Parts: sequence; structure tokens; C-alpha cells
Amino acid sequence: MEARAAAARELLLAALEDLSQEQLKRFRHKLRDAQLDGRSIPRGRLEGADAVDLAEQLTEFYGPEPALDVARKTLKRADVRDVAARLKEQRLQRLGPSSSALLSVSEYKKKYREHVLLQHAKIKERNARSVKISKRFTKLLIAPESAAPEPEALGPVEEPEPERARRSDTHTFNRLFGRDEEGQRPLTVVLQGPAGIGKTMAAKKILYDWAAGKLYHGKVDFAFFMPCRELLERSGTCSLADLILDQCPDRSAPVRQMLAQSERLLFILDGADELPAPGPAEAAPCTDPFEAAGSARVLGGLLSKALLPDARLLVTTRAAAPGRLQGRLRSPQCAEVRGFSDKDKKKYFYKFFQDEWRAERAYRFVKENETLFALCFVPFVCWIVCTVVRQQLELGQDLSRTSKTTTSVYLLFITSVLSSAPATAGPRVQGELRKLCRLAREGVLGRRAQFAERDLERLELRGSTVQTLFLNKKELSGVLEAEVTYQFIDQSFQEFFAALSYLLEDEEAPGAPAGGVGALLREDAELRCHLALTTRFLFGLLSAERMRDIERYFGCVVSERVKQDVLRWVQDLGQGRPTAAPEGSEKPEALEGTEEPEEEEGEELNHPLELLYCLYETQEDAFVRQALRGLPELVLERVCFSRMDLAVLSYCVRCCPAGQALRLVSCRLATAQEKKKKSLMKRLQGSLGGGSSSQATKTKPQASPLHPLCEAMMDPHCGLHRLTLFRCKLTDAVCRDLSQALREAPALAELGLLHNGLSEAGLRVLSEGLAWPQCRVQTLRVQQPSLQEELQYLVGLLWQSLTLTTLDLSGCQLPESMVTYLCAVLQQPRCHLQTLSLTSVELSEQSLQELRAVKTAKPGLLITHPALDSHLEPPEGFSSAL
Repeated sequence: MEARAAAARELLLAALEDLSQEQLKRFRHKLRDAQLDGRSIPRGRLEGADAVDLAEQLTEFYGPEPALDVARKTLKRADVRDVAARLKEQRLQRLGPSSSALLSVSEYKKKYREHVLLQHAKIKERNARSVKISKRFTKLLIAPESAAPEPEALGPVEEPEPERARRSDTHTFNRLFGRDEEGQRPLTVVLQGPAGIGKTMAAKKILYDWAAGKLYHGKVDFAFFMPCRELLERSGTCSLADLILDQCPDRSAPVRQMLAQSERLLFILDGADELPAPGPAEAAPCTDPFEAAGSARVLGGLLSKALLPDARLLVTTRAAAPGRLQGRLRSPQCAEVRGFSDKDKKKYFYKFFQDEWRAERAYRFVKENETLFALCFVPFVCWIVCTVVRQQLELGQDLSRTSKTTTSVYLLFITSVLSSAPATAGPRVQGELRKLCRLAREGVLGRRAQFAERDLERLELRGSTVQTLFLNKKELSGVLEAEVTYQFIDQSFQEFFAALSYLLEDEEAPGAPAGGVGALLREDAELRCHLALTTRFLFGLLSAERMRDIERYFGCVVSERVKQDVLRWVQDLGQGRPTAAPEGSEKPEALEGTEEPEEEEGEELNHPLELLYCLYETQEDAFVRQALRGLPELVLERVCFSRMDLAVLSYCVRCCPAGQALRLVSCRLATAQEKKKKSLMKRLQGSLGGGSSSQATKTKPQASPLHPLCEAMMDPHCGLHRLTLFRCKLTDAVCRDLSQALREAPALAELGLLHNGLSEAGLRVLSEGLAWPQCRVQTLRVQQPSLQEELQYLVGLLWQSLTLTTLDLSGCQLPESMVTYLCAVLQQPRCHLQTLSLTSVELSEQSLQELRAVKTAKPGLLITHPALDSHLEPPEGFSSAL
């Protein structure tokens, strides 16, 4: 195949070089209208082109052999028939009869599948070694978007696996385009997850399995893999038909017939979060698959379904980006790539090491480091850890230097790799590393992942040690010579090196990139998602321990100015955020069971969590505490907490300063496993007699997913002052852990429980915690209309609590018997309550009379209700009408 292509290029170039200047001019003019399968070379590419340029354009656009057909026909139309005849004769001699006749779609389908199997059977590892995709691929957990668990869910949680999470096998991949609950079959599926979690690998495995006949049988005739980042860096214009032909084994693919049945096409857009938002010039989306346009416009047309609306789309994106893409997607079905379970990690170690004895030793070695083992849920981090462990085991070292963060793992990997260089080359390699970091920084800020040889020559990196270690070389065939590009062994490494550049280079040094750390942190919202991982790495490198490592390994003194600039940015960010609405100030109609309003900016919802991840990476308590002083209230909305999310939040809560407030709105705090465990426990109780004395009921309850956060609240240095949980559906297991936290939290003075689906058992155990002598909660707000008689537990704690002075039951339903009980408790000498708010509570005349009697008996007690005293207003800042 390569020999035929080379021969075709030679014939084409020889024919064009035979033309005079006048003939070449006529040929260029006629070539503007020459079409093959409805496509022609854009006119701008032909202006002033010489014979070599034209040969390259023809070959690149149509493919070597089809380019000969186009050239011969154009020569005849330009009245250069002798050259056309000679080209035809020479082609017949060297290549045989023309093969330009297109195969039928059904015939080409088999040829294309075989091509995909050949192209994707092996993948290159980061060390440039090729391995079979079936050997290296380890199944991941993939979970569809799911609602929070039912309020009544309770019981222990053993596995932190999400609801309906399934292994990424052929069955799961087939289900991605299955019918939803309403019987509709999605045409767009979004796979989201953090960097390195395995989205690209999963997408390539889907493509490979389709070609092998295991996926979408009888539904998809052609599947195409579109790496968005690479395609966005292409110069010039192209059409969707061009992108399809680039993936075909030859340029004679029946593209027009393939596109005519778009409902049988699957496009895999890998890294769609790289697509820029459409600008004013791109207001009109690309709708014609043969229209030559910028790559961003073509891919954007596919994404928005303006282009081939009936085709299937599989989109991969980082977890922080789906909100930004939502406005461009049509009815997407979202799924989250959750990474490795503990069992999957072990399988990966065995695949990596191959030798069973070494694999078992390495696995046990890493598992002993609980935090490091937890980080291995990300496949790429798992690969880094395995690589470092293999090297250190060979050298008889250990992993004691590792910390609790992804940043520390990456830094350890880089220092381990660089340690293989001779000691005498140390200063030279350190200088190369600075230049490599500068290259990475230029690429990240300029949204470039591929670099030309001239980029490496400019920074004197070509042939360097760091080029060999951290850059992959890629060759693209051209007409006369191959085009060579370089890219980092993984995108996350480019982002790590970009972050490292801010610490290795003094902003005032000659040749240092302009803008300093401010250029990274103060980019517009469009780039915020793109720069998220780089920013996270930057925070991680600013810890005192990491800065010492950088100075020791890379031979430079790190300026404290970068750290102060980052701290100032966090504090400015807190001052610039809009003030959150007062608790309980939602509209009256937003009651339990109603639909929650849709948010327009999905990206902003998770922005506070991303900032907490950045702070977590530092693992420096004093820095985190100082940073959070600029963020007096942390608000997290609609977060389906993973185990890592909760670890991050818990760390930041443990470090929060005095007066800190935390509000969780519509967040998922429990897993579906709790509900499954409940049904299992019921079956066990039934089989054992079901009595309260059964062994099952004596089993000590296990911790809920919220346990790490509750432990953080009990830390002596935790300054959390106010906690509000709104529409978080607190299970009984969560209530047990929260109750324990209420007994010991050193600074928690205000608690808001608003529409959380509390059960009677949950409210009872929370009341026990609030009544504990060491509980410091002074203000309690409870709003849940479904609770009536169950409120007796809250009322009962009023004569037990030594600190509770304000109780807000607005939005609750109080039957007459409960009001009678409440009034009796309020008149007890041991009741220290000073303010009772019953705003919007419906009360009978008898209940009102009883409350008036209490006000008369205890004039120091402020009871607010419109029917009691219309001139009384709630205290300033105290609003709880729902």
C-alpha cells in the first residue's frame, strides 16, 4: 500500500513539473472547480501554488491514487492533453488499471472494520512500548446519572460504588445507547470523569469492540474516532467528509453514500471539553458535511446536532466541563467514569507487573499506604505508581516519601525518572527541565498539545534527555517528506510541567514568559475548565514540603511570591463571589417534593468544589485556613459526592477558620448500596425470626459516606460555625454520624436541616446529639412539612440542652397536641430558649392562645408568628420563610 502511494506521488509530481508556467496557471484555474465525491480543494490553498505545492495539496486532499484521476481530468480540461495522456499511460504501467471505482457501502464496511482492528489492536504505553488493547484494558466502573437515594434508605455501606455502577464490559458499552426510563433511545452519550480516569481508553475500546463485531451489531455501520485536541490544532479548513477520509484505509471511501445513512454512523468525540465556545463569527453552525470550515466549527456542528442530527455521538469530557457543554448538546444521556474499584486496582497491578510474585509484593506494598492506594482509582495515577514502585523495588527503596496528593505522586514519578540520568549530567538536565516546563506552559495557555520541531529547536530541546523521557514523537506522511510533531506522554503531564514552570522560573528572568502566575489564575471563564488541572497542580507544588523537594531535586530557589499571589487570588475570589441568599429565604412554593429549579450555569455549581480540590493538594493546614478566611461561606450545590470528593471536603472543613459556614444544597450524601443493605437485612431478619434479639440487629452500624466529614467537624482545630443541609435527603446512617459530630464539634453553633427527608429514627438520633451536654449548637432550624408527631424529639431536647437559644420550626406542621407539648416544655425553668420562630406555620386558635400564655409567663422569650403579634419582626439576619 505504501509503495503504491509513493509511486502515485512521484507520477503526479512528474506530470505537474512538465507543465509550463502558462499551463500551470490554467491547471490551477480549472482545479478550483474539480470535484471528487462532491469535494474540491479550497481556492485559497491554490493561489500561487507551484508544482510541488499542487502535488502536495492534491495528495493530501484526495489521497495519492484518487489525486491522479483528478489531475488527469483537470489536465484535459486545461487543454494539456498530451501530459494527461502520458500520465494515464505511466499510471497503467506502474500501478495497473485504475482502482478509483468506489466499492459499495456494504463492501467497504468490511474493509473499514478490518482497518480499524489493525490500527487500534495495539496501544502505545507511555514508555513507547506497544501492547494489545485487550491485554492492557482494565474494566472501569461506569455509572449513569442517577438521582439521590430514597429518604428511607438506611443501613451500613460497605462498597462506595455508585448507584447502578457497572464494569465497562461489552454489555455495559451496549447499554450506553439503550432506551431510557421513558422508552427513548439517546443519540448523544456523554462519558465524564477526571483527568487520567480512562475515558479515552474506554472510547478506543468501544471503537475496537465495534470493529470486532461485539458492539451495536446491525445498528452502526461506521464508527469514527475524533480526537478533539489534535483536530483543533489543524491549520486551515476541512470538512467532515475530510475528517472521515482521514480515518479510512484509502481515499476511495464511498463517503457520500456513507453520509446518506447518517443514522448508522457513530462519532466518538474524545475530549470535547477542549472545544471553544462558538464566537460571533461562528453563530451559524456548520450543517453541510462537505463544507470546508475550521475544525472547531465542524466538531461544534456535530456536537450540537446541527450536522448529521440522526448520527450517534459518544462524547468524552472532564468532570468539570459538562455544565459548559450542556447548552450545546441535544438530549444527552450522561454517564460517569468512576475509575478502578479496589478489585480492579489489584487486577491492574497483575497486568502491569506480569510476574505474579512481583505483582503481589508491589500491590501489598502500595496497599499499606492507605491514601496512596485510594489515589490509584485513577488509572493513569495507578500507572505512575506502578512505574515508580517497580523502579524503587529494583533499587531497594520504599514509598515513604509519597504524600496524600496527586501532585506528590507526579513529582515523585518525575524525580524517579530523572534519577536515571548520570549524576554529572544533573545541571544540564535541570536546565532542560526548565525549558520543557516553558514549552508545556506555552502549550497550556495557547491550548496546544502538539509541537513542531522548530518549537523544540527554539528552546534547544531537540535531542535532549527530557525530550526522550517525556515527549512522544509522531510522524505524519507528506508528499515529499514526513511531518514530525511532538506531544507530552500524557496531557496531564503537560499540565503538571506547566504548573511547575511557575516555580522553576523567576518572572523577572530573561526570556521568562510574560504574565507570571496571574496569566494562569486570571484567565476568563471560558478557559477556567481548560486550566483546572494545571491550577490544581500549582497549588500542590506550593506546599512547603513540595517546595523543598523542588529546591533539592531541581537546584533552584523557589520564590515565596508565587505562593502569596495564589493566596491573594483565592481571597479575592471569595470577595468577588455574590453573597448567598439567607438561609430559608427560598420562595414559599419550593416545598418538599417539588421540582428544583434548573441552573443555567452548570459549570459554576462545581466551581467551589474545584477550589477545595486545589486547597487539598497543598496539604498545608495553615495555608488552607488562611485562604478560607476569604471564603466565609462555602456553598456546594448538586454534587454527587464521590469518596474522593468527601475526603477533599473533610480536609478543608478540618482546616477551616473560626466563623466558617458550609451549605450543601441538593447534594447526594449516601449511596444506593445503603438501600440494598436494608433489604438484605430484612431478609436475614425474616429468616432468623425477625426479633429484636436477632444477631443481625445487634450488629454495630457501619459508618455512612458522610463519616469523614463528621470526623473533620470534631477536630479540635475545626472552626466550622454554621452547617446547613438543604434537600440532601439524610439517611438514618448519615444522621447517626452527624449526631456524633454534634456532640463533639468544638465550634458548631448553628445547624440548619431544611427539607432533607428525615425519618423518625433519624430525627430521634439527631435530637440525642443536640441534647448532649457538650453540644455547642445555639441556633437550630428545621423545615420539613412531613414531620409532625415526630417533632416531639426536638421539643423534648429543649429542657435538656444547655446551649440552644434559637429554634426555627417555620415550614413545619404542628398539630394541636404538639403545640400543647411545646408550650409545656417552654415554661420549664430548665428551658433556655430565647427565640422561637413559627413563621408560616398554620396554627389553630387554641394553639395561638396557648402560645400567648407562654409569652405572658416568659416575657423574655420571643415567639414570632403573624397571628401572635403583628408588630414583632424577626431579628436582623434571621429569615426562614419558605
